[in-house]
Amino acid sequence: MASVMPFVSVAVSILYTPFLLLIVCIIFLASIGKSLGVRRLYVNILLKLFEYGRQHIEVAKKLQRNDSSDEDEEPPIPDDKPPSAIIKENGVNGTKTSVIERQEILGPSPELNYKRSSSQERFQNGHKTLQPNDNALEFHLYHCLDLVKAGMESIIEDQVTSVFEAEELRSWNLLTRTNRQYEFLTWRLTIIWMMGFVVRYFFLLPLRILIFIIGVWWLIVCTACVGTLPDGRFKQKVNSALSLMCFNFLSRCISLVVTYHNGERYKPLQAGICVANHTSPIDALVLMCDSTYSLIGQRHGGFLGLLQRALARASPHIWFERSEVKDRHAVARRLKEHISVPDNPPILIFPEGTCINNTSVVQFKKGSFEMGGTIYPVAIKYDPRFGDAFWNSSRYGMLHYLLNMMSSWAIVCDVWYLPAMRRSAHESAVAFANRVKGAIARRGGLVDLMWDGQLKRMKAKKEWREMQQEEFSKRLKGE
Repeated sequence: MASVMPFVSVAVSILYTPFLLLIVCIIFLASIGKSLGVRRLYVNILLKLFEYGRQHIEVAKKLQRNDSSDEDEEPPIPDDKPPSAIIKENGVNGTKTSVIERQEILGPSPELNYKRSSSQERFQNGHKTLQPNDNALEFHLYHCLDLVKAGMESIIEDQVTSVFEAEELRSWNLLTRTNRQYEFLTWRLTIIWMMGFVVRYFFLLPLRILIFIIGVWWLIVCTACVGTLPDGRFKQKVNSALSLMCFNFLSRCISLVVTYHNGERYKPLQAGICVANHTSPIDALVLMCDSTYSLIGQRHGGFLGLLQRALARASPHIWFERSEVKDRHAVARRLKEHISVPDNPPILIFPEGTCINNTSVVQFKKGSFEMGGTIYPVAIKYDPRFGDAFWNSSRYGMLHYLLNMMSSWAIVCDVWYLPAMRRSAHESAVAFANRVKGAIARRGGLVDLMWDGQLKRMKAKKEWREMQQEEFSKRLKGE
């Protein structure tokens, strides 16, 4: 043991200076909003590595098929297709949707031409009698087959459960946490995977953890110092500069590479509400690396509470007590007070209320669309080839999720700023929310779904089942 200690001390003394210079360089580049392009070069190298691995996987699978001499054996499922369903690519960055073409079963169905029966119930002298040659509808068993078909489609692949599972990848990205494991398919892939494992866990992960710890405390110190300044434009400018520096520094702990589109034209800079689709807790980090926002959320204790209090000193964030979160009127009042001050930064809200797996957008809560202010839509789309940014909170805790993020290759995403939108005079809050959601889904290449994201945690409402029953009864009546 004594012989090991001098070796450790020498190694620490050798690595101390390069690590210190690296941290100082990262802080300096983050403070001026610049980058040396190392992360984008790193991403381009990874793309070539993934392509090299994909080619070897295809060759190895082809050799395995040729070695099989059993002609009666069923043909193997293609590598790029999941066994549960045939899928097609849609949108950008490999978004996938099912080719099952679902039809809306609510409302009148022009495809169902129910036959008219030759009898109808009529009331005569208080008794029911059957009269011929009327226009009553005759029920047949096939009238409910469209409902049976919709039920079978949901059993095979429903639209809700699939958005809370990890996104399907087109090819293997050399991570064993994905849906495909090819690390022992060939000796070349095994060597590449082992080298990648060593790089990610023995070099990138310790460096990223160090950057994360320094970045969090640097953010607390900077915001606390800004909080001592008197309120005014000078405080806002200092807070904006330090906020961009701190969040850009924190983004290095996950090797974040973001491409911002239309920022010069549509980036929210004035008081209003910025709404975006929600994939991960780092969505706020992604957006705050490019602009300053006010955050809204529940007040916490401990370390997170310390961070919230530090942020609140520097900028007008909105933190609610646990008792206030359920009070919609209190939330609406605080939001209106915030957007009524022109100098306040736009407030960042994720109307879905839960994280979705980067393939779809679910129902937006209407609360933030009832305020009457300007809405700034933003679409965020992650590239799953480098790392899965989706947080499945029912499966992973926050610490496990952060470990997965820091041990991934990188987090790469695109951000599209969309034109500001306002609610029309005769437009309901629900219709306005759906219009904003549709614009975000189209720009991000996401599937626009009508379902409430809270179905992840609760059963379907009784009113929805009754709505289906009521619409089916209207069909039978010919209404």
